[in-house]
Amino acid sequence: MKHLITAGITALTVTLTGCQNLPDAKEGANRNVVFLKATHCLEEPVGDQDRIHFGPCLKITDINGEAPTVRSDGFIELPVARPVTLGTSCVYRHADGTPIPATVGTAEFQVNSTTFPEGGQRWYLHAHEQARGVVGCQPTLSTSVFPTRKTD
Repeated sequence: MKHLITAGITALTVTLTGCQNLPDAKEGANRNVVFLKATHCLEEPVGDQDRIHFGPCLKITDINGEAPTVRSDGFIELPVARPVTLGTSCVYRHADGTPIPATVGTAEFQVNSTTFPEGGQRWYLHAHEQARGVVGCQPTLSTSVFPTRKTD
């Protein structure tokens, strides 16, 4: 019983620590930057089957042709109101979450001067609008970690 309680407290601590490992919005607003997740994978629950569908993952490979500087929390800082071109790589995953090498694709994503309206926000670039039933690399920007559309 003592081991169960210790394990539960450890799991809760890890969960809370993970939540606190996000960029500080005040820091970003003060410096007029946004935080964009460098690598992001989509997931979606499948009906009432109590399982998760592992959707595609997207990685930002370059910013205007240069390798991005990724912070220790996994985010990249981008200035507000400055156009940039993001190079991305997408890969789909098997049911166990491992990548399917034959599905790797690349795409560019254009950030214009109005893409990020204010500093301090966290953004995620999804490989596609939804996690299931899609093909290819079509980056979609969102402030949510969840897919833009649920799969029908």
